[in-house]
Amino acid sequence: MEPSEPATEPHARDRDAAGRPRNARPRDGLGRPLPKGMPGVPTTPDDLILPPDEALREAQRLLDAGRPFHAHEVLEGAWKASGPAEREFWRGMAQLAVGLTHARRGNTGGAARLLRRSADRIEPYAAAPPYGVPVAALTAWARSTAQLIDGAGGLSEQALTPDLLASGS
Repeated sequence: MEPSEPATEPHARDRDAAGRPRNARPRDGLGRPLPKGMPGVPTTPDDLILPPDEALREAQRLLDAGRPFHAHEVLEGAWKASGPAEREFWRGMAQLAVGLTHARRGNTGGAARLLRRSADRIEPYAAAPPYGVPVAALTAWARSTAQLIDGAGGLSEQALTPDLLASGS
């Protein structure tokens, strides 16, 4: 009897050369996977790491374009590349974008929780804001937006677009 070929898992994850999971499926504007073969929106490369100022500008551009999932990917890259002193700042910034992603997807409970968690993580940086981010204002915005989401549910796209950069940046 001939040995059979090893069975392949029908839904095996895409992996890079180092074995890390990658998802080559197309995604919609809010980052939800689409069936393979369907057209999606351009995504952020998994290994994108930008300098902090550039990461903030790109994240703001993506938030302004209604693409918080993709802003999260940019901010997550900065988080993973950051040193210990700024790690929680970047983690909080990424969580802010994830909270906005959940809000736009209609998951109001998850959105409000993540926005509050984001505010808690970035608030300690208010005394000396990294990269000119208006941390105190962003913290207040995240908490008030979470409260509005809890009370009203859906908010306009404009109401779900924070300013990550100080005026004139």
